[in-house]
Formats: sequence, structure tokens, C-alpha cells
Amino acid sequence: MATVDISIFSLFLALLLLTVPIVLSRVYGIGLIRSLIYSTIRMSIQLVLIGIFLKYLFTWNNTILNIIWLAVMILAAVFSVIRGSAMKASKVLVPAYISFSLATFTIVLFLNIAVIRLDYVFDARYLIVLGGMLLGNSLRGNIVGITAFYTSIKKDKKKFLYTLSLGASFNEAILPYLKESIQLALKPTLAAMATMGIVALPGMMTGVILGGTSPEVAIKYQIMIMIGIVTSTIVSVFLTILMTLRVCFSKYGILKEDVFV
Repeated sequence: MATVDISIFSLFLALLLLTVPIVLSRVYGIGLIRSLIYSTIRMSIQLVLIGIFLKYLFTWNNTILNIIWLAVMILAAVFSVIRGSAMKASKVLVPAYISFSLATFTIVLFLNIAVIRLDYVFDARYLIVLGGMLLGNSLRGNIVGITAFYTSIKKDKKKFLYTLSLGASFNEAILPYLKESIQLALKPTLAAMATMGIVALPGMMTGVILGGTSPEVAIKYQIMIMIGIVTSTIVSVFLTILMTLRVCFSKYGILKEDVFV
């Protein structure tokens, strides 16, 4: 059974639901009206434009175009992570982009080749969609993890330097902060996984079911993508931190102040 289409008029009816938060914001002075309207308009415009673009991208299904578009998506994700952290883009952009690209491309290709077993592993419907889900869901974890690592060391500067002065190697000194940052990065995803199917039906599973696929197949895809998200998050956070150490610390193991905004 195909997914039921939604007319433009029906979509406008859905927008009427926004009157509820607008009225509450107005009555209680929450101050969300402007940001709510702005976010809704921006989201709608972006989704319409990307919908048009993806329609042609799926039709052409060209390997080079598909890879380029995924690379652009990764770049946008990296900028979002940097904006959400306290780091300067000029310092961490390149190493962060390399780490995100390695994590995303490796995991997506593994899923397409070994798990889904596609004949054409660069198929836009899988490469772009799965890549987008990995990036979108690991985004918050990366912001939390990378920010926690560097701000914690900055906050504990004296303790960190004291540890080095006692004879600890640089790797030994950063290890507690690395562990904590990865734990914080994974907490939201692990919490969502623990309640999945009980508290709420996850996004990918819902979309696959609405597309007419049986729940059994939808469950398999959801399990697959959640494992991919967890792996993508931990690998990208780990690699980004390791690859930015050289530009963020001096040769004496001191955190540079100019790496922060």
C-alpha cells in the first residue's frame, strides 16, 4: 500500500497546529513566537528546495554527484558542530571534516555492501538517506562530546598541567577527559535506544512503514540504523578529538587559548 499523499491545503491545515504554541507563548509571555515562525518558514523553504533537488538526484543517480552531495552534507554538519561548540572554525574545520568523512562514508558503505547488499552501493536513495540519518542523529552527540572535552581541560587547566608535571604522558593526561566526553556524547542516543518501541516509534521505522513496507522489515532497518548512529557518533567524536589535538595543544601539552571563540 502506497503512502497517502497530503495536499497543499491539508498541509496548511497542519500549520494551524502552530496556533497552540503561539497562543501559549503570547498569553504567558514565553517569547517564542518570532523564533517559532522563523524556524517554521526556514524549515519549509529548505525542505521544499531539497525535495526538488533530491528528486533530480534520485532520477540521475550518478555516482560522482551522489558522493559530492554527501560530502556537502558532511561539511554542513561539521559547521553545525563547530557553531555549537566553543571552538574556532579556522582551527578545527579541516581535521573535523576528515574525521566526519571517514566515519560517515565508511559506515554507510559498510551498511550498503555488507548489510543491505546493494548491487549499486552508491545508490542515492541509500547513500544520501542513510548518510543524512547518521549525520543528523550524531550531530548533537558530537557537539556535546567535543565541547565537553576542550572546555573541561580549559576549566581544569591547573589540574591538567599538574598531572603532566608529575610525569604523566600527554595521552595519559587527556584520557579521563576523552572518556567523559565520549560518554556524554553517547548518552542521548543510548537513552533513545533503551526506550525505543516502548515510549515512541523511531523516525526511520515510521517512515518505512508509511512507505508501505511491513513492520518486520521496518524493524530490521531501524535496528541497523541505530547501530550505525552509535558507531558513527563514537568514531566521529573520537577521531575529531584525536585529529584536533595537534592544532589545539602546544608541543608542551598546553591547551592553546586561541582555539576558542
